[in-house]
Amino acid sequence: MATTYFSKRNLHFLLHEVFKAEELAKYEYFSAHDKETFNLVLDSATYIADTIMHPNLRDVDRNQPELKDGKVTVHPKIREYLKAMGDAGLIGAGFSFDHGGQQLPEMINSAVSFILMAANNGMMYTGLTSGAAHLITSFGSPELSEFYVPNLLAGTWQGTMALTEPQAGSSLSDVTTSATPLPDGSYKISGQKVFISAGDHDAADNIIHLMLARIDGAPKGTKGISLFVVPKFRLDEQGNVVDNDVQSTGVYHKLGQKGVPAMYLTMGSNDNTIGYIVGEPHQGLRYMFQMMNEARIGVGMTAAAIATAAYYSALQYARERPQSRRLNEKNLLDAPQTAIINHPDVRRMLLFQKAVTEGSLSLLLEAARLYDISEVAEGEEKENAFLLLDLLMPVAKSYPSEMGVQSVSQSLQTFGGYGFTEDFPVEQLYRDIRITPIYEGTTGIQAQDLLGRKMTQKGGKGPQLLFAEMSKTIREASTHDELKPYAQQLGAELKRTQEVVESLMPHAMNGDTERYLADATLFLELFGIVVVAWQWLKQSVVAKQAMLTQNPQGDELAFYEGKLHTMKFYFHYEVPKTLGLAVRLKDTEVLTIVTEKELAL
Repeated sequence: MATTYFSKRNLHFLLHEVFKAEELAKYEYFSAHDKETFNLVLDSATYIADTIMHPNLRDVDRNQPELKDGKVTVHPKIREYLKAMGDAGLIGAGFSFDHGGQQLPEMINSAVSFILMAANNGMMYTGLTSGAAHLITSFGSPELSEFYVPNLLAGTWQGTMALTEPQAGSSLSDVTTSATPLPDGSYKISGQKVFISAGDHDAADNIIHLMLARIDGAPKGTKGISLFVVPKFRLDEQGNVVDNDVQSTGVYHKLGQKGVPAMYLTMGSNDNTIGYIVGEPHQGLRYMFQMMNEARIGVGMTAAAIATAAYYSALQYARERPQSRRLNEKNLLDAPQTAIINHPDVRRMLLFQKAVTEGSLSLLLEAARLYDISEVAEGEEKENAFLLLDLLMPVAKSYPSEMGVQSVSQSLQTFGGYGFTEDFPVEQLYRDIRITPIYEGTTGIQAQDLLGRKMTQKGGKGPQLLFAEMSKTIREASTHDELKPYAQQLGAELKRTQEVVESLMPHAMNGDTERYLADATLFLELFGIVVVAWQWLKQSVVAKQAMLTQNPQGDELAFYEGKLHTMKFYFHYEVPKTLGLAVRLKDTEVLTIVTEKELAL
């Protein structure tokens, strides 16, 4: 039986039936596209995933990058993958026609990423390149774009995001990499960067780092950080290719995603690293944050994809693995063993995985749709889309990541002892997904962003817009008797969420930020459960309507019935978790804030 790592039917359901991606073509920027072109792009990505990526899932993991004599070697299939992606135009598919792209919506690019990462997230290279190139086209000079972007989008050069430093971590205000101005307008770069994904390897002819650094004499903190293009190789004054003194000091050996080298880089050891400023001085962090929503959708999509691949692996195993008899038939020893999918506890684990993965994918495509509208619409529509996206972003990044870890754990559990072995891919996927709650801002940072900024900025307009959208779904669901109880339940959850915020707000009003944000991660968890409940109710309205109007049969009917069943599971098993979270969030007892009399941990 062929291994399935994602559901094409579910992806098309979300894109075309729930979110109606083709309606984006009404905006001039996307007007060259329709449903057919979108599906052709997805088919192109699936071909690469099927032929190059998924067959090498295990081999890429077991043959991880090596650093020898200053050079990093990666699996030979990586170069083949990069070329295939470049030739298919998928690295720059979302770029404008002027920059060699296809002007595809982020919704479709995100769906492409989902397919690729479900096939083999150990080949996580092209998203980094696309992100780096997008920074250059968005903020760099025409000369920078003309020189660097074509090779990046062709897959012959690799792009990176070089932010983190040994002493700084997530605190980018503490970046110390220096940039000294030179007479020709370039800068001499000196410093160190750590955890730079795809920061050096032999599958590309050049590595182009988008690097944060501080120009000599710049203001302290985040206001003094600038953005630079720092290539591994550059052209000298005579037009010769020369080494740019970016040294690979070390390669980290990681728990998962072993196919992608995470590098320790040192710039300026020989006082010969040259960088080229992107945009204006001291605006580097603003540029980076402008691209952050796209990057966080990407991390969430990677998590959803890994969890989806694990779910389908567990589902296939559960259908094929005979074990014991039904609980009501355990004394019938002559009866044949039943497949484990027929045991209630295994079904619970599988439904949990389906609820998490399909709920996460729905949320991420919602976020990608809002991203598209915020980029191409005008006026109030543009502003509202951005505010809603901004509010949902911490959830879109953290829910698929945190719940994805739990989902893959349940996938592994479905296999029993076999899941802990290398005989099946879930042990690798369990290792691979663990980084996603850390990438692009940890869950704790996302939580502080949500409660500390997004819930209150602009007079709370973001939450008002979100609650209005949820109320619209509640009204639609209430017209169907089968969905009405769940619509009412979501309404009650909205009220509970508002009560929690109201109970915390006095701490913020009194200036006690530490107390206000002490349990922000728990609030993010509660908020995420409610937001994904909304996504499940939204899917169920579409599924129910299709069942009533299209008279589906066979597999199609089973698909729609499965949507309703999983929605009910989510509301009965996952949504009640908000009760305990709300109790804790409204609790006045403080146990995690450091006091003068500190108890030993």
